[in-house]
Amino acid sequence: MKKLLLLLPILIFLCFPISARATAQDYLDEAEARKEEPVQSNETPDWPQGPAIGAESAVLMDADTGVLLYAKNIDEHLYPASTTKLMTCLVAIENCPLNELITISQAAIDANESDGSHMYLTAGEQLTLEELLYGIIINSANEACNAVGEHIAGSMDAYVDMMNAKAAELGCTNTHFVTTNGLHDDDHYTSAHDLALIGRAFFSHEILASIACTTRHVIPETELHGEHNLKSKNKLYPGQEYEYNGLLGSKTGFTSKSRQTLVSCAQRGGLRLICVIMMEESPYQFTDTTELFDYGFSHFGYTPADELDSRFDISNSDFFNSSGDIFGNTSPLVYVQSGARILLPDSLSLDDVKTEVVYTDIPKEWLARVDYSYEGITLGSAPVLCNNNPIEQEVHITSQSVTGKSLSDDKVYVNINQVLRFIIFGSISIMVLLLVIRLARLSLGHARRVRRIKQKREEVLKSRSTLKKNYRSSRQHHGPDDDRHLRRRK
Repeated sequence: MKKLLLLLPILIFLCFPISARATAQDYLDEAEARKEEPVQSNETPDWPQGPAIGAESAVLMDADTGVLLYAKNIDEHLYPASTTKLMTCLVAIENCPLNELITISQAAIDANESDGSHMYLTAGEQLTLEELLYGIIINSANEACNAVGEHIAGSMDAYVDMMNAKAAELGCTNTHFVTTNGLHDDDHYTSAHDLALIGRAFFSHEILASIACTTRHVIPETELHGEHNLKSKNKLYPGQEYEYNGLLGSKTGFTSKSRQTLVSCAQRGGLRLICVIMMEESPYQFTDTTELFDYGFSHFGYTPADELDSRFDISNSDFFNSSGDIFGNTSPLVYVQSGARILLPDSLSLDDVKTEVVYTDIPKEWLARVDYSYEGITLGSAPVLCNNNPIEQEVHITSQSVTGKSLSDDKVYVNINQVLRFIIFGSISIMVLLLVIRLARLSLGHARRVRRIKQKREEVLKSRSTLKKNYRSSRQHHGPDDDRHLRRRK
């Protein structure tokens, strides 16, 4: 019996490493099996075929338009782990000045797990928000997240409420945060699509993107705090094993339940992409990201939206279907905003793109919005605007039905200022002309009346003269006897 008791520690020592190695292999086997799972974006006809990866869920999104290039189980609820900190930093930078001092509380430190990632903060230290952001992103410091949350919202729970509100504002529909730092909680989850939306907002902030591509950073010692040496474990960074050319920033995450998660942003040739990997095994979160970025940059590019402005019907009026300039060499009355772009895969042409004009839920300064899509996949959108300065505006718009069938290839050019001037001057000219005609008619009518009066007067005078003449003539032919005879008869 004593011998068995002596052998027991040895047996435990031998069994546990074997069990751990078996568990790690099990995870790798599961990741390998996930490569056989369907990729939803690959099921779209004529869409570029994306790689088979071991992640449970993945997204490749265009950062500028929000178009999804690659989609695998994008709405599945999974644990984000430390990629939660993207939202933590996003809410912080939008609600607190970078140079504002934040005092570290003991509660913020105690809320971190003993083996949780940290930056070795001590209670009473005071650091600026910017310094803590470096610690949160580079060292993935959990206690720094707690301290920021307490300072901005008054408590960690209240800060989490702000994070959930921001997620809803960004359009996240499968996200619920419970902690400020991503420590595991069964009710703390998100999806690859939602995480891409969060990443898109995160990398739109220059300071956050700059921190997220920093490998090492030293916060010098001051009278308010000690020195903090920060070092990232992200292997996509320059000089690391999986260095990626064009990387703009990246954030890792891991718990035993979430497995490896990674959110990254890269840019090449004007194309800026967001890649999200969820529930993968190390180091394949990095190779998956590299494969997806290469896939995106190889098969997709931007096309100016105004090249498709002939693909929708602005009006059924012939005024907008003119084959020539109206009132001289002018600019358009309405136009698709210059600079608006759509994302187009190399396997498709402009003729494959479907367009739809939307008149509701648009900003007041827009006349409409044109949405571009292929097989239900949104490729981008562009505003239709009214030309307030046609002299400077060089963009043109042509007519096209909302179904994509061309109604006319004629360009429409209308200078609204010249049109208004023409209408005003034309109206004034017509009014003056009518007034002149009226006065002329009045003058001619008066002259005719005067002539008629004179003519009648002359006729009367002539008639009187004739009567007098006749009377005198009759007196000369009658004698005195005739007069007496006439007087007797009377």
